[in-house]
Amino acid sequence: MANKMTTFSRTKINERTFDTVIYVYLTLITIVTLYPFLNVLAVSLNESVDTVKGGIHIWPREFTLDNYKEIFKYDNLVTGFINSTSRTVIGTILGVLSSAMVAYTLSRADFQGRKLFSTILVLTMYFSGGLIPGYMLIRDLGLINSYYVYIIPGIVNAFNIIIVRSFIDGLPYSLQESAKIDGANDFTIFWKIILPLCKPVLATVALFVAVGHWNSWFDTYLYNSMNEGLTTLQYELMKILQNTSMGSTNPDAMKGLSTEQLKSVVSPESIKMAISMVTIVPILVVYPFVQKYFVQGMTIGAVKS
Repeated sequence: MANKMTTFSRTKINERTFDTVIYVYLTLITIVTLYPFLNVLAVSLNESVDTVKGGIHIWPREFTLDNYKEIFKYDNLVTGFINSTSRTVIGTILGVLSSAMVAYTLSRADFQGRKLFSTILVLTMYFSGGLIPGYMLIRDLGLINSYYVYIIPGIVNAFNIIIVRSFIDGLPYSLQESAKIDGANDFTIFWKIILPLCKPVLATVALFVAVGHWNSWFDTYLYNSMNEGLTTLQYELMKILQNTSMGSTNPDAMKGLSTEQLKSVVSPESIKMAISMVTIVPILVVYPFVQKYFVQGMTIGAVKS
């Protein structure tokens, strides 16, 4: 009896020790994960001249909103925000739907060209025509200075198609066979059976596509930089960052400035952090709503029945 009690006590101690180690480990992971975000937020809210001194961690030494005022005083920012939002919404919907349709086709066992098209699709992930041929293609398609250049070139993505197809391959094929027996055609099977079952992977792909559209600025620089009506938020923020005077961080350049003038100086570091916060917030707002599906989608292929 005494031996059983001793064994039980040791087991409880081992369990508590293990739980303590896990809690400490997860706490450290949380701190490491949150610190960069809190540091960026603190620097973006800190007075610019004081930022140059360094040593800011998770709390601003001299709180100010001047860095954000510097960003939002640009007129094109609203236009860029509208264009970025619209291209993100439209591009995500069309991108996810197109990827799902192609993935469903390639997952069909009765599709004769399945292996050939799958191989061609994979090859596009390893080989690219390059920047100049890509620009010439966009020019010949008449997409220069056009809103469609944000949507059409990236409407189908090979990586996303492979992810969705892998998920569809894991679904019981008997579902499709039963639907065919009941008289359903291919479109009905795809729309009413496959798509509802693919919510986790579609949410994952949607997040990837949305983040890509939201953070994109290079296509605006290449194709629509001469049209202010087609500018995007990231492109405008990039221009603000480039236009920020690097000389404002030079101590010699600030010696002759008064106290009030020093307070109005905005350092590139402060602008950079404020821009980072502006671009991060929309993603942080959307992510909690798709987190459940995103976690499920990332486990595709992890378990085989």
